[in-house]
Formats: sequence, structure tokens, C-alpha cells
Amino acid sequence: MRPLEDVRIIAIEQYGAGPFGSVHLADLGADVLKIEEPKSGGDVGRYVPPYNTGEDSLFFEAFNRNKRSLSLDLGTPGGRRVFEDLVRTSDAVYSNLRGDVPAKMKITYDDLKHLNPAIVCCSLTGFGMTGPRAKQPGYDYILQGLAGWMDLTGDPDGPPTKSGLSLVDFSGGFVAALSLLAGLHAARRDGVGGDCDVSLYDTAVSMLTYPAAWHLNAGYRPGRTKNSAHPSLVPFQAFEAADGWFVVGCAKEKFWVRLAEAIGLAELLDDPRFTDFAARGQHKDELLPLLEKRFAEASVEHWVGLLTTAGVPTGPINDVEQALTEEHTLARGLIATTEHEVWGEVRQVTSPVRFGAEQPEYRRAPHRNENFDEVMSLLGYSAEDIRGLVDDGAFGALAQQAPS
Repeated sequence: MRPLEDVRIIAIEQYGAGPFGSVHLADLGADVLKIEEPKSGGDVGRYVPPYNTGEDSLFFEAFNRNKRSLSLDLGTPGGRRVFEDLVRTSDAVYSNLRGDVPAKMKITYDDLKHLNPAIVCCSLTGFGMTGPRAKQPGYDYILQGLAGWMDLTGDPDGPPTKSGLSLVDFSGGFVAALSLLAGLHAARRDGVGGDCDVSLYDTAVSMLTYPAAWHLNAGYRPGRTKNSAHPSLVPFQAFEAADGWFVVGCAKEKFWVRLAEAIGLAELLDDPRFTDFAARGQHKDELLPLLEKRFAEASVEHWVGLLTTAGVPTGPINDVEQALTEEHTLARGLIATTEHEVWGEVRQVTSPVRFGAEQPEYRRAPHRNENFDEVMSLLGYSAEDIRGLVDDGAFGALAQQAPS
């Protein structure tokens, strides 16, 4: 069995952060059942351009492989009945909504514990379920600004800069998945579930890590650094070669020694200005031009090859195409392929979460309400039960066409 094959998760999720968190659980074997609101057309991620047609988008595929889908209107009595029956047979309710919405929708532990005392209710919200911003919507870009990330990112002479990826969303998804698994462990040990109040804001602030510790304890004020340099270790940054950029990371004194010797500047090792991290940091404006001049003399391939052989941490600054075709990317099995009726062969990156030697299996993301029959069978509903729920609008208009 795959690690989470005995876990069922009801996922009231959409777009990026929530689905990103649960896709790793689905890859590990969890039965992740997406609840999609029928009136709005389900998960908005289905319609994200530019690579979209109808309800199928490559954006949606990237976040929802290995999941199932059920259209369900929780605002109807019938829809609520189906949801509660699912809670009785599931391990967790997972959502990414605004902080005040889980309580309004009655999907918190206090709302559901009478149905299943061991249910784990994981709510990933923008700002959490408490605090002055709880009712505000939270998006990655806004959170990168609020949490200080953008103030740290970019060129010293340029504007505050957002990361090229939605790292708050993705980090929040990982934190939500970790919290949910911790809750599942406790629930199976104690027989009692509970709430996981996870937020993008908490995630972003917590990831300030050592700059936060420096500031809180010593008044340190972080600033942007030229060429993405490390704030305290020198040299540890991007350098421009004759034909592109690469990174050198001297995180230990031994790497500085190897670097100087490998690039033919061994005389710098005897210079009192550069003897250790503290000295090199103090005299970086004298050291870095010497390194920049040397690195401009040859290609990225030359320097990366030379320094790798010398045992100095280094690597080219790849574009996305180069990263996806790296020999190590392919060797680590980081590209998966699924078959799709619209897109044909869909290739995408896989989850980095691993356990054991067995390789995950991958299937395409579900069409909206694709798993209607399976879920009805799981719940043991009769044909008469289903007709009554359809008439009540529990599944929205789409269910009229669902197989029965």
C-alpha cells in the first residue's frame, strides 16, 4: 500500500495554495475528493489562461492530479446531507477559504465532531481564523509585501520585488499538509480530532527565520543585496561570466580556500583583508571586484566545471527550460506524464515528498463531477435517494447529466 492509501480527505479547495498542499497527499495515495461548487463552475483554477479550453487548463492539471471530483452545493439541505455523510466516512476536511468562512460554512471541528469525533479539520486561510485581518482575503503577492519578503528581494537600487513564483502559496500548502498529517496522527492515537488553523500570513512571517531573530534580538535591519548576495557570507552570490550568470556559495571557510586556489587567485588567501568571513564581509567592496573581473574572463560552463571539480558549491543560473531538462531533474523522476482527452500527453513536475522505494502512480486531474457515481456508491445511496438529492439541487445542474 502507498503511505496514505487508507486516508480519505474531503477537499473544499480551489486555485493554488489549497490544491498545491493536497496534491502531495494525493500523490502519496490519499483519496482526495474535491468538492466543487456547481453554481460557480467549480474550482476557478479550471479556467486559468493561457493554456485553457472550456473547463480544462494546464494550470488545473498541475495542482489536481490523482484527485477525484464531486459537484456539491453545500448551501442546500441535500448538499449538506451528502457532505455530512462524507464526514462520517472520512479522516479530514481540508479547505482554503477566507478566515471567517469555515465557521460560516460550519466546517470546523465543533461543527462536525458529532458526526465523527476523530475528524481533522484543516483550514488554510489568508490570515488565520483569529486576529484583526481574519476576514480579509489573502493572496500570495499581498502576503509577500506584508511579511517583508519584497523588501528583502531585488536590486538595492530597484523597487521591492516579488519572487518569480508564488512561494507563500506553495509554502502555505506544504504547512497545511504537514499540519493535517500531524492532526491525523493525533486523531488515530487518541480518537479525537480537532482544528488546524493554518494561514499564509503565519507561514510567510515564520519564514523570516534568522533575519527575524537578528532583528528581534539585535535590532538588525535587513536590506537588499547586489547580485542576490548572502547577507553575511562572502563570497556567496551570483557572478556574471563571459556568457551568462552562475552562483558561487562559500558557506564554509574551506570553500573559500578551494575557490581562490581553483581560479588562480591563491594570493588572496594570505591577504589579511580576506582571512575569514568577518574580514571578507568588512572588505567585500575590495574583494568582489577582483572575483568579478576573473569570472568575466571565461564561460559559465568553464567556471562551473572547474569549481565543481574543486569541490566548491556552484551552479549555473538556468532558465525554466534548462531546469526541466537538467540531467539530475530527469534522474530524480521529477517529470510525470499523464494522458488527457483534451491535452493528450500532459507532462508536469512531480511532488518532492517521498517515502519508500515504490514510485508514485499518476492520473490526470478529474473532470468536474467525474466521480459522482463512485461517491454515491461509496455512501450507499439508492437510486431513489439520488433522485431526491438531484431534485433538491444538491449537486447543481451538472448532476442531471451525471451517470446513475
